[in-house]
Amino acid sequence: MKQFLASLLLILCLTGCGSTQKLDPKNPVTVTMWHNYGGDMQESMDYLIDKFNSTVGKEQGIVINVTAISSSSELNESLNMIANGDPGAPEMPDIFTGYPKIAVLFQEKGMLVNLDNYFTAEELSAYVDAFVEEGRLSDGGLYVFPLAKSTEILYLNQTLFDRFAAETGAKVEQLSTFEGLAELSRLYYGWSGGKQFYSADSWFNVAEVGMVQLGESLFDDAGMLSLNSDAYAHIFETIYCPSVEGGFAVYDGYSSDLSKTGDLVCSTGSSAGILFYGDTITYSDGTVEDVEYSILPYPVFEGGQTTALQRGGGLMVAKSDEKTECAASVFLKWLTASEQNMLFISSTGYLPVTKQAFEQDMAGHMESLDDARIRKMLTAVLSMYENYDLFTAPSFSTFDAISKSYEEDFKALLTEQRQLGAEALSVQDALTLIRK
Repeated sequence: MKQFLASLLLILCLTGCGSTQKLDPKNPVTVTMWHNYGGDMQESMDYLIDKFNSTVGKEQGIVINVTAISSSSELNESLNMIANGDPGAPEMPDIFTGYPKIAVLFQEKGMLVNLDNYFTAEELSAYVDAFVEEGRLSDGGLYVFPLAKSTEILYLNQTLFDRFAAETGAKVEQLSTFEGLAELSRLYYGWSGGKQFYSADSWFNVAEVGMVQLGESLFDDAGMLSLNSDAYAHIFETIYCPSVEGGFAVYDGYSSDLSKTGDLVCSTGSSAGILFYGDTITYSDGTVEDVEYSILPYPVFEGGQTTALQRGGGLMVAKSDEKTECAASVFLKWLTASEQNMLFISSTGYLPVTKQAFEQDMAGHMESLDDARIRKMLTAVLSMYENYDLFTAPSFSTFDAISKSYEEDFKALLTEQRQLGAEALSVQDALTLIRK
């Protein structure tokens, strides 16, 4: 039975390679790879590559050889040099990790494999649709294959919230909407004597996803910000008022920093940030308190659709010869299959990429986890998988610059107006200013 299953796996792995480019175990092809995974993820990747090379790779004639492991910034620098043809640029690897914005640079110059040529529609249907769609570029081709993803969730200090709720009647259900967060922030600010209740790691994400929740887009057809709608005006007011009044925190770091000191009750951020939330907080006077965190689905603007952002790196394959491309595709299929993929992300806050992982394997996987934080996060994300649409941000070349500029301008406006106190601009005047 085991031999039959192994043979079946090998047949499936070869789908799409073509009969003229048979892999030959007597003459193995070496596939070079760069990635940016460190710590536990590097250990898992090393283990999986060794396992592949000694099993499927050995039987098919494929050797995966990792020739560079570096940080995302260092990897991107090297990849940019290659894409731009800079003097002294290193040789392009056969497989490398990255985001769609990097893929655009290579795809425009015809340097990437369209993975639709090596995956059938049936094979692709096994993966979460939104995760696959993020890897498609302007020509519709699939150039970034999903490996480890994340979404955004609500982190809640349950200990602080319960204390607050016991005296005020606040309900956890109010945390399901941004309007509810705004209302509770005002209540908490008064109850606590001026402490802040909520913050977002990215106010740009709140606006972008909020617009999608309300059936619109933060961008127009030309890729420019579109801030003149009533939907955006509502999002802006919902955030602006409690930020200026003091209930929302505007911070130049990650919200987990404020959570560690008890200066926040809840925050929205990436599911991959779960490991930055511990089980204690340390107050400014040095007092340490044991606390418990709950993980809740991403909030929705009232009247909107349950939608959350998804993002994360993937794998790209360089154009070379058909045999190498075929070998790379065999490895991608094996690596992203549920069993291997769940092992790869098991000790992190990242999410698997197949429907089988979410719909069949996740429950058993969560039971085996030692880290209660990851278990809680996956429980919330599993609920979102069943009830939310996952939104993919656009990948046009100026997206990063526009989102960064918006974030900086928005936070500067909120900070300045809060400092003005009673003399702060009205919502309408502030909205006019941010729209300029």
